[in-house]
Amino acid sequence: MTAQRIYDTVAEDFSRVNDLIIQRLASDVPLVEKIAQYIIESGGKRLRPLLVLLSSQAMGYTRDNHLKLAAVIEFLHTATLLHDDVVDTSDMRRGRSTANARWGNAPSVLVGDFLYARAFEMMVELESLPIMNVLSHATAVIAEGEVMQLMNVKNPDLTEDQYMKVIHNKTAMLFEAASHTGALLAGAETRQEHALRDYGKHLGLAFQLVDDVLDYRGDAETMGKNVGDDLAEGKATLPLIHAMANGDEQERQLIRQAIRKGGLDDLSRILAVVESSGALEYTMTRARDEATKAADCLSSLPDSPHRTALELLTEVAVARVS
Repeated sequence: MTAQRIYDTVAEDFSRVNDLIIQRLASDVPLVEKIAQYIIESGGKRLRPLLVLLSSQAMGYTRDNHLKLAAVIEFLHTATLLHDDVVDTSDMRRGRSTANARWGNAPSVLVGDFLYARAFEMMVELESLPIMNVLSHATAVIAEGEVMQLMNVKNPDLTEDQYMKVIHNKTAMLFEAASHTGALLAGAETRQEHALRDYGKHLGLAFQLVDDVLDYRGDAETMGKNVGDDLAEGKATLPLIHAMANGDEQERQLIRQAIRKGGLDDLSRILAVVESSGALEYTMTRARDEATKAADCLSSLPDSPHRTALELLTEVAVARVS
C-alpha cells in the first residue's frame, strides 16, 4: 500500500508520461517500434521517471515539461537495459524473455541506439543546457559503469570500495540524474538542487544493494530472474565480497573459484556460506544506511505530498526483503 500511495501522488501525470512514451516510440521501421514497445511495456516500475515527477513537483513545478523529462529518463534507462542484456547474454528480465533472446543481439543493440537518439532529441526540446549537461554526463558515467562491470566479471579480487563505485556508475547515476534534473527543471535553489541530486544517488544505491540481497534470497516469480544469476555470470556482488572477507579459507576458496568459472555448480554450498557469514545482513545494513541518507537529504524541502512520497520511497527501497 505504501508503494501505491507514492504512485497515487502523481497518478495523472504518470499516466500522461506513459502515453507520451508510447507516442514518441513511433518509428517508420516496424521492428524498431516492436522491440522498443516490448521492452518499455515489460512491467518495470518506472522508478526513474517517477523521481522526475516527484522531485520537480516537490519544488513547486507546475508546467508540463516534467512529462517530457520523465520520458527522456525512461528512454535512457530502457536503452541501457537493451545493451546490458546483450552484454550479459541474458535471456530473462522481469519474468519475460529479453529482447535479444527473441530478436537477436544486433536488433537489440540498434534499437537501444535508437532510444538513446530519441532521448537526446527530446532533451533538446526541453531547451535547458543545465539539464542537457547533467544527462549527457550521466549517460557517459553509466557507460563507464558498464565497462567497469565487464572488466570485473570473474574477478574475485574486486574490493568493496570498487564495487560501490561500479554500482554508483551503473545504477545509482540515473536515479541521481532523474531527481537532479527534476530539481533543475523546477528552478530549485542550489542547496535544494544538490539535496535532490544526492537523494537520488543514495536511493539508487539502496535499491541496488537490496537487489544484490534478493539475488540470493529472492525467487524467479518475484524477481523476474533466477536466484544466483549474478553468480552464474561471474559477478562479485557485495554479499560475495563480504562472505569472502569473513569466511574461513575453505569458504573463501569456494567462492573465489565459483566467481572465476561462473555457473551454478556450487550454488547450494555458496548460499549456505553467504547466509552463515552474515553477508546478507551486512548488505541490508548498507542498503538501510543509504536509504536513511536519502531521506535525510529531503530535510531542506518544503512540506508537500510530493516530499512525503519521496520519503516513503526510501522505505519502499528496503522493504522488498522480508
